Amino acid sequence: MAASGSAPWQPREEGLKEICELLELQISPSSSADKSQIWQQLQHYSQFPDFNNYLVFILARAQGKSVEIRQAAGLLLKNNLRTAYKLMTPAHQQYIKSELLPCLGVADKHIRSTVGTIITVVVQLGGILGWPELLRALVNCLDSNDLNHMEGAMDALSKICEDIPQVLDSDVPGLGERPINIFLPRLFQFFQSPHASLRKLSLGSVNQYIMLMPSALYTSMDKYLQGLFVLANDPASEVRKLVCAAFVQLIEVHPSFLEPHLKNVIEYMLQVNKDTDDEVALEACEFWSAYCDAQLPPENLREYLPRLIPILLSNMVYADDDESLLDAEEDESIPDRDQDLKPRFHTSRFHGSDDAEDDDDDSFNIWNLRKCSAASLDVLSNVFGDEILPTLMPIIQAKLSASGDEAWKDREAAVLALGAIGEGCINGLYPHLSEIVAFLIPLLDDKFSLIRSISCWTLSRFSKYIVEDSGHQKGYEQFDTALMGLLRRILDANKRVQEAACSAFATLEEEAAEELVPRLEIILQHLMCAFGKYQRRNLRIVYDAIGTLADAVRGELNQPVYLEILMPPLIAKWQQVSNSDKDLFPLLECFTSIAQALGTGFSQFAQPVFQRCINIIQTQQLAKVDPVSAGVQYAKEFIVCSLDLLSGLTEGLGSGIESLVSQSNLRDLLLQCCIDDAFDVRQSAFALVGDLARVCPVLLRPNLSQFLDVAAKQLNTPKLAETISVANNACWAIGELAIKFRQEISPIVMTVISCLVPILQHAEGVNRSLVENSAITLGRLAWVCPELVSPHMEHFMQSWCISLSMIRDDIEKEDAFRGLCAMVRASPSGALSSLVFMCKAIASWHEIRSEELHNEVCQVLHGYKQMLRNGAWDQCMSALEPPVKDKLSKYQV
Repeated sequence: MAASGSAPWQPREEGLKEICELLELQISPSSSADKSQIWQQLQHYSQFPDFNNYLVFILARAQGKSVEIRQAAGLLLKNNLRTAYKLMTPAHQQYIKSELLPCLGVADKHIRSTVGTIITVVVQLGGILGWPELLRALVNCLDSNDLNHMEGAMDALSKICEDIPQVLDSDVPGLGERPINIFLPRLFQFFQSPHASLRKLSLGSVNQYIMLMPSALYTSMDKYLQGLFVLANDPASEVRKLVCAAFVQLIEVHPSFLEPHLKNVIEYMLQVNKDTDDEVALEACEFWSAYCDAQLPPENLREYLPRLIPILLSNMVYADDDESLLDAEEDESIPDRDQDLKPRFHTSRFHGSDDAEDDDDDSFNIWNLRKCSAASLDVLSNVFGDEILPTLMPIIQAKLSASGDEAWKDREAAVLALGAIGEGCINGLYPHLSEIVAFLIPLLDDKFSLIRSISCWTLSRFSKYIVEDSGHQKGYEQFDTALMGLLRRILDANKRVQEAACSAFATLEEEAAEELVPRLEIILQHLMCAFGKYQRRNLRIVYDAIGTLADAVRGELNQPVYLEILMPPLIAKWQQVSNSDKDLFPLLECFTSIAQALGTGFSQFAQPVFQRCINIIQTQQLAKVDPVSAGVQYAKEFIVCSLDLLSGLTEGLGSGIESLVSQSNLRDLLLQCCIDDAFDVRQSAFALVGDLARVCPVLLRPNLSQFLDVAAKQLNTPKLAETISVANNACWAIGELAIKFRQEISPIVMTVISCLVPILQHAEGVNRSLVENSAITLGRLAWVCPELVSPHMEHFMQSWCISLSMIRDDIEKEDAFRGLCAMVRASPSGALSSLVFMCKAIASWHEIRSEELHNEVCQVLHGYKQMLRNGAWDQCMSALEPPVKDKLSKYQV
């Protein structure tokens, strides 16, 4: 392909012709040619060192060819450069650059845009330094006064600002100032251009620097803000949208800049929140949440609420083109398409407090003005509480009483608004709760499916209070009506309503817990009926509702009458779903909850469930190294879900799991999972190690030192912050192994202690659960090996006692204090300097249930009282707050 000699590169005619023909076939929608074959042919050409020169030549100079072919050459070039640019000879790199620059000002907009994209990739890979001509060319084009040149340069510049803004804000050798200082004044100038395209590109480019805030922008902030005010009422909606975006970003990251202009900005935002262009209104609507999240003084916003709230409410009405209206009437008999099934993520088991909250399921749906307005109302209600009710309630009541079919969207928006304020305004709404519920119940049977679905959601927003109120006859009737209403909707024929009802019911279950028991049979009948008729997407929500029910009622579920309704359909599904089908995840999760709830009652189902988990882990570990012989593609979620189900079984069956584990190779598989490179696999593996240590430690003994070794390694990692949940579970597992194997763990004790002490010493920067588990595990190690730990206690005693005093009363805290007592017995002087902190830790107990431990703590305190003569003990006591002293009095000191 290559031309010979050292003359400037020239393409060969036949090479050019062949490549153009291939590109034409590739982009032609009608051609019968095999696209994969064309792709392979183009890949084959990529082997030639000057293939990319041909592509840039076609893009820049093939005047006789169609724009589509030239663009296709450009896009192929862009993709090739990502992998090949750094491997190319300097001469070829230079040729490509020299061909791109003259194209910045060509007449065709599409060619200019493609060139801008390629220039950004070259800068990404080679930096600004490697292309000094680029800055000059961009400046010349921007200053040229020719629209094509200005637009071409602005297009390239805006892409650089979007993808790699930092390169323009860095020092370039040989250049007197940073590139951003050269471009910024020109960008500001374009704010006043008569051409909307230049106003849009220049403003979009400057906005990219709000987060980075280079000194060039910082010092010209007044100029930027003046420019924003000038563009605020721009005729082009894309420009108005960018103005709103700028104000939202500024209020989030640099609110002080807007403070002098706040009244004007809020006035402007109110105005554009009603913009005829929904995208502009959406961008403006983001401002209210951003303002509240920035924790700026609420009073600046207070006077505008009577104008803002009606705007939010009118924007909460479904737009005519809302995608939800299109699929709202989808009947349950229509199977789900694959694209309807959003990817689902399983959250690994986690031992401790601070468990992450579930994200809202709405993340899959498109964010729009309606949702943003409802979210803003929710945030405002949390900031201003009942203050907003006098403005809001008359509008809600007016919308709710609008009659006639054509007003259904107004009624629906009013129900949405009621749900949005259900948390923030609960004090003002609580006295009217029975009226609200009585009003919502009939809406569950409304003829419009979207009113039925939103009524389910709004009812769920009040479920906590409905349950709280169920202690008396009238309150219980209200609870029961809400419960039965949601169950009816679970069997709705409309998919959207099924989804909303099932999610709402799961929320009610979490709040109601044992209150559900009297209705358990009828709940199970409804859920299993839904299980039989739902399509795949909603089926996942039923699994969740069944799992939540099991978590809520626990052992109450263990009655033959309930198991006969619940288990046969689940077992049939279990047998039907293959080991490589992702629909298995929610089923495994559901079984985990059931196994934990039924306890030993799950024994009759345990063997096949246990065996399948083992098979899945084994197959997946093979698939990781050899997918062909495993017969499946590797997906770690299968391992994580199976480990978690095994943990659920272990928790449910207790020592009854021993016979299953002893006949399997679980120990080897588990050790393998503890060293897996995926952190969520390790997280679930250590949770299972800890669970097994509690009920059948003997089965772990053959590999005890290996389990302890890999667990200790999780605590000693430079990237602890990124794998905090793994460290947390590993730490907890070490503690569980320690109290079972006692002296046998002595070889690892000091290694673990040396990892735990820094965590306790820097507790304020660490996840709370890891601090608690570290404090407990340290105590457990001290309990079983006091002679090893006590010589070092003065290094950690103070921070350890501070952490112990934060832990709520439970068995694990008891173990930690047994360690404290054992250490003090071994070396009383080691804790002297931290005695005040130790007293505070002891005072943190509400009550020590174990009489034996209570007596040990008494002995420790009395020991110090006798040891500290001549007023030293009284001096220590005087350093304690009165409530702490009161608490210590029960230990007779």
